[in-house]
Amino acid sequence: MISFPGMRPLVECVPNFSEGRDKSKVEAIIAAMQVDGAYVLAHEMDADHNRSVVTMAGDPEAIQEAAIRGVGKAAELIDLNSHRGVHPRLGAADVVPFIPLEGTTLEDCVAMARHVGAEIWERSKVPVYLYEAAATSPERRNLENVRRGGFEGIREEIVSVAARKPDFGDLKLHPTAGAAIVGARKFLIAYNIFLNTPDVEVARKVARAVRASSGGLRCVKASGFLVRGQAQVSMNLTDFETSSMEQVFAAVASEAAKHGAQALSSEIIGLVPRKAMENVNPGTLRIEDFDPSRILENRLAEVMGVQRR
Repeated sequence: MISFPGMRPLVECVPNFSEGRDKSKVEAIIAAMQVDGAYVLAHEMDADHNRSVVTMAGDPEAIQEAAIRGVGKAAELIDLNSHRGVHPRLGAADVVPFIPLEGTTLEDCVAMARHVGAEIWERSKVPVYLYEAAATSPERRNLENVRRGGFEGIREEIVSVAARKPDFGDLKLHPTAGAAIVGARKFLIAYNIFLNTPDVEVARKVARAVRASSGGLRCVKASGFLVRGQAQVSMNLTDFETSSMEQVFAAVASEAAKHGAQALSSEIIGLVPRKAMENVNPGTLRIEDFDPSRILENRLAEVMGVQRR
């Protein structure tokens, strides 16, 4: 849990939407999430991934309602039948995680995820899978297991494969919005490193070498994509105190060198806690467009400080 002394209960939610090219659609989704007590701290769009990430924080009840409305609006606007992007996806609102901040626990976020999942199905008829700490079975804790096959693959399997049955909803995906994956987890850092090559196979080899599931760095998930015409090692650092951004950058650079490539630059998607940046020089990691507003505590103080003192 990340602490903000003096604040009332505070939870973060970072919904990922399968739209990164049409700004008007993303703005409409964000507008739908305007709920008193819920604050949008940041949002990013990526055309190659065709995905947007929205970072919100606020009162638990307000954040839950904002998330439900955001999923509903995404279901109205996004058609996965025509969606194309390098990032895997199961739903128009693909992933909706709740993260404990001040005065809330992971168990609280599990209860929120389950409430939100039930409401998404009730209001929007989008089936919901629960993952991470909210998962109802061990095999669903891992996001990759839940999403394997994506919209097209699960659309067929949901009818006949028991393991594909959603936690909320009928045995069929929403015809255009697919399914939402809702869960509770600890804070993670979405961290990408660009290589100085367009060869995506190099990024995939590097990702395989550094990710935990292949025997690489602990608490690191990694994949390789082609983004902006460059090979990108796309990662989630699920425990930055176990494997820091500095360690990850060094490991990626070392592995890339084995394939004749270099780590050109890196980017942070969303916000990072102040502790993750202690003794870190953004220039050394070649972080693109980094400034103090990317630090979670700074951004919260900027948008919430007056209201929550």
